[in-house]
Amino acid sequence: MKKDTLNRIKKIKIVVMDVDGVMTDGKIILGSGNAELKFFDARDGVGIKYLQRVGIKVAIITGRESEAVEMRAKELDIELVYQNAKKKIDAYNDLKEKMGYKGSDIAYIGDDLPDIPIMRRVGFAIAVANATDVTKEFAHYVTENNGGYGAIREVAELIMKSQNKWKKIMERYLED
Repeated sequence: MKKDTLNRIKKIKIVVMDVDGVMTDGKIILGSGNAELKFFDARDGVGIKYLQRVGIKVAIITGRESEAVEMRAKELDIELVYQNAKKKIDAYNDLKEKMGYKGSDIAYIGDDLPDIPIMRRVGFAIAVANATDVTKEFAHYVTENNGGYGAIREVAELIMKSQNKWKKIMERYLED
């Protein structure tokens, strides 16, 4: 890994992510009424909990609005959730202002064109493996895993290991 990328990762205080194509594989199942189903990866959820355990905040910015996202965020104790963000950059700017973050404090995980304006402004921009090619051009890091299939967990471990916080997670599992 390039030294510049490692230096970027060491400054991260919050990981912000898109939903469709990042937290999920991008498929949306629409049922009768307003029913919308999404598949979330359990490993990604654990990665989010690990980030929180070591003091790294997590936020969601998504262009759609879904009860499934609200439920998943609640389940994972993600308090910073921006749904129906037609211009994601506006939600990003609100988050920065509200929380007092600088761009260098923020990692963002995206997969498509609406994510690029944020990716251009954060300290560590990540594209999932199955992101659009043009989105990957704006990433400091491209995951090996596809969105919805462990990409968030991959990023979580990368950040924690780069910040020497992975030991704290492992201690719990190596106790006698």
